[in-house]
Amino acid sequence: MSTNTTAAAGLHALFGGTFDPIHYGHLRPVEALAQEVGLNQVTLLPNHVPPHRPQPEANAQQRLKMVELAIAGNPLFAVDDRELHRTTPSYTVETLEAIRQERGPHQPLAFIIGQDSLLSLHKWQRWQDLLSLCHLLVLARPGYDDRMETPALQRWLDTHRVSDPAALHSRPHGSLYLADTPLLEISATEIRERRHQGASCDDLLPRPVQRYIELQGLYR
Repeated sequence: MSTNTTAAAGLHALFGGTFDPIHYGHLRPVEALAQEVGLNQVTLLPNHVPPHRPQPEANAQQRLKMVELAIAGNPLFAVDDRELHRTTPSYTVETLEAIRQERGPHQPLAFIIGQDSLLSLHKWQRWQDLLSLCHLLVLARPGYDDRMETPALQRWLDTHRVSDPAALHSRPHGSLYLADTPLLEISATEIRERRHQGASCDDLLPRPVQRYIELQGLYR
C-alpha cells in the first residue's frame, strides 16, 4: 500500500527513479541532503515507464513494495505511486505540473536529481519549464563532470544556482542547488549484476529489501 502525503510546512522535496531496486545510493545521499538544506519530508516517486532508460526488470508492484520496505519506520520518507498507474512514459514535468496544481502556487517545492541527470537535463521533455514548477536539488555523483555541456547551458545553471539553502525555503520555485552530499559508488545495475552472479549485496541495500528480492526471485 502506498502513502500519498499532504505537504508538511516548508520546503517539500520529491525524488523520482525506477528504484530497480532501491538501495543505499538512493537513500543515504538524500538523507544527507535533507540535513544540508532542511527538508522535513522527501516523497519518492517510482517511475512506471521511464523515457530515458531501459525498462525495469522488476514490475511496478515489486518496485513499489521494495520502496515501502526500504523507508518503513523512517519519517523523512513517503512514497507517491501516481506514476505507476500510467501506461505512457513518466515525464517529470507532467508529474510536477500535477503536484504543483495540488499544492498551490506558494508551496516551496523541489525535485531531487543526480549530477548525471543535471548534465543531460536539456534532453528531458520540456526541461526549461522545470524551474517554473520547482527548485532543483542536485546530488553529487562520482565520476561526473561539474560543468555543463555547452556555454549556454552553463549560463543557465549559473543564472539559477543558489548557495544558501534559505533561498529554497523562501521561494516556491526557480532555484538550483548543488548539494555537498556523499559520493556513493552504488548502482542498481551493479546490484542486479551481483544477483545474476549469485554474489552478496549485504552492503548495498536495506536488509528488508534484500529479503524481498530473495523471496521474489528477482534479478536472477
